[in-house]
Amino acid sequence: MTKLRLAIVGAGPAGIYAADILLKTERSFEVSIDLFEQLPAPYGLVRYGVAPDHPRIKGVINALRDVLDRGDIRIFGNVRFGEDITLSDLKKHYNAVIFATGAIRDTKLEIPGIDAEGSFGAADFVSWFDGHPDVPREWTLDAESVAVLGNGNVALDVARILAKHAEDLLPTEISDNVHAGLDASKVTDVHVFGRRGPAQVKFTPLELRELGELRDVDMVVYDEDFDYDDASLAAIASNKQVKVIDRVLQQWRTRPSANNAGGEASRRLHLHFWSKPIEIKTDAEGKVAAIVYERTEPDGSGGIRSTGELREIAIGQLYRAVGYFGSPLSEVPFDKKHGVIPNHEGQVLAKDSNQRVPGVYATGWIKRGPVGLIGHTKSDAMETVQHLVNDQGSWWQPQDPSEAAIPALLESRGVKWTDLDGWHRLDQHEIALGAPHERARVKVVPREDMVRISRGE
Repeated sequence: MTKLRLAIVGAGPAGIYAADILLKTERSFEVSIDLFEQLPAPYGLVRYGVAPDHPRIKGVINALRDVLDRGDIRIFGNVRFGEDITLSDLKKHYNAVIFATGAIRDTKLEIPGIDAEGSFGAADFVSWFDGHPDVPREWTLDAESVAVLGNGNVALDVARILAKHAEDLLPTEISDNVHAGLDASKVTDVHVFGRRGPAQVKFTPLELRELGELRDVDMVVYDEDFDYDDASLAAIASNKQVKVIDRVLQQWRTRPSANNAGGEASRRLHLHFWSKPIEIKTDAEGKVAAIVYERTEPDGSGGIRSTGELREIAIGQLYRAVGYFGSPLSEVPFDKKHGVIPNHEGQVLAKDSNQRVPGVYATGWIKRGPVGLIGHTKSDAMETVQHLVNDQGSWWQPQDPSEAAIPALLESRGVKWTDLDGWHRLDQHEIALGAPHERARVKVVPREDMVRISRGE
């Protein structure tokens, strides 16, 4: 019987779902799968891209853990593709590879002053408060007024963490350095800017509701933003999610804090709709000093148009949450404009000729861009896997497909990889750190410590 030796690069939801779906797919051949992950721990953005006060969403980890714990998928953590292992290596030892590397950089926003000191990408801030091992341990929050650009869930995550009191995050898995940074925060006002109106936002009702439940934080919304046009009214009437979002916002309009009328909380979270960022002004030292934005208005068909009215708010920091962007991979075609691997339904295409690249596939955000939720990731993987199964005639023919080859290769290069048993050791260690404080876990942050604990050294 033919055997498929498959490499999957990326052990987040996209990679793990692809492995699981392939193993459950009806086929006429055996399958052996190795997952490669650049971090010492699996789960990708579910571990390092979801705010620590979202335990419900992190429940996805339980489903991913069940897949890995079956024991029919090998995982090699702390292995960097393009450095520790290359595409040429994979061709020597596998029949095919699926890239599931996601998108972890911020999309650029081209406005004057956006690169000033004190202007940050949301992805970097999220990585910091999620304890990512490859970002600085310190984050200075020395401005009273900060701006967040974007109207998606990441923007609300960033705004919520900035506005929330550090002690209210103690029951979560945040690391000690993150708690210390948030505890020293001088933030009193968080301003969230979105170009469109309340009926066109991209966040979910759950994310929005959570903002209104923050202790000692007033929600500030502005009556001028709720002069709905026919397209907005139709969206509210026809879409249950939009209807719930509108209901929540309308309730906030009745609070004492609405229209900045003066609530009683020590912190305020302002939602500015119909507000398009135009320029970031700086002070004499080149630091963020103010945001200039233009009031927009509905164009009558669900879009927006300019009004020419400019406004300005003093701020000391800025966080861009306008989308994630994929990163290129060594020896793999890459679309610089869209931040994805060029592909047809997961079959990777050569950048110039648009011809299929045999044996190379993609799934998840690196395949379709950073949109969609977990459900999309599953359907994505299913499509890619189906092509992989049907493409048996164009698989690579590896020189050495033995399962012993990869550990030997990594060892010869001095790579300190981590495996599933190692992840279990790290997992239990983090849980044990949290137990005395009645916390689910406390994340280990330094990469060297993660590797040492995982390897039992």
